[in-house]
Amino acid sequence: MQIYLPIAELSVNMLLILAMGGAVGFLSGLFGVGGGFLLTPLLIFSGIPPAVSIATATTQIVASSWSAALTYWRRRAIDGKLALILLLSGIIGSTVGVWVFGVLEDAGYLDLIISFAYVILLGVVGGLMLTEAVRAIIDARRGKPAPLRRPGQHSWVQRLPLKLRFKQSRLFISAIPVLLIGGSIGFVGTLMGIGGGFILVPALIYILRVPSNLVVGISLLYIVATMSVAAVLHSVTNHSVDAILAIILMIGGVVGAQFGARAGQKVRGEQLRAILAILVLAVCGRFLVDLIRAPEEPFTQTVISGAVL
Repeated sequence: MQIYLPIAELSVNMLLILAMGGAVGFLSGLFGVGGGFLLTPLLIFSGIPPAVSIATATTQIVASSWSAALTYWRRRAIDGKLALILLLSGIIGSTVGVWVFGVLEDAGYLDLIISFAYVILLGVVGGLMLTEAVRAIIDARRGKPAPLRRPGQHSWVQRLPLKLRFKQSRLFISAIPVLLIGGSIGFVGTLMGIGGGFILVPALIYILRVPSNLVVGISLLYIVATMSVAAVLHSVTNHSVDAILAIILMIGGVVGAQFGARAGQKVRGEQLRAILAILVLAVCGRFLVDLIRAPEEPFTQTVISGAVL
């Protein structure tokens, strides 16, 4: 079933787009990530322009993450104070990210920068996650107990000033790393069309030492806030959000997120991290192939003021 996308200026299979939204929504609920690291590349690979893919993906990320975050909120599995500080800094980072997005698009460097950014970021994060997850799985099979990570046990983080107490997370830490993590992930997430959860989740676990039962809910709430701001700003400033594409993706995402949130309670943490790492590396590999492969059409035409260049 074909449907025309006015902003992307092409026709797509509606069922395929609906399936993409559902699959990414499932991952959002399962891993506590926005799913943009997978959705944005899928849209680009299906022929939708990168600018439209990135901007429109933020709307689906909001829908699927909100649906899953609501489930965790009802379970009281979210530290509201920690999430608030993260999302306030994330909103500032998202605002800056939208501005940089517009500058790169006007300069004609957006596609190349996005591809390089995906290869570097996904390659590093995916490799680290997979290494840690495989080590944890091997240790578990050998009967070796996992290293105990108590909330509040830090090295350099513990020595920073401006400390705050987060009662639900049982943390007494500086607000500085919280603000830096929130702002930087908001910037990168908006610029690349990703929720940033696959970066935020490891940061919460290994840097801030947030208890595992609160990490997913905090990540989802953060993603909802930052991506909501990004979606509005992309629509107002860059005019690159395709409403029809967004609606189809959101419908699939909301449904898929509910199934993912339920499934996430039945899978071991190290197995979840291993699966997520493999997905991240697979997307990285596809972008790398596209970067080094010769284009099918070495020349393009651009119309400027009635002249063909």
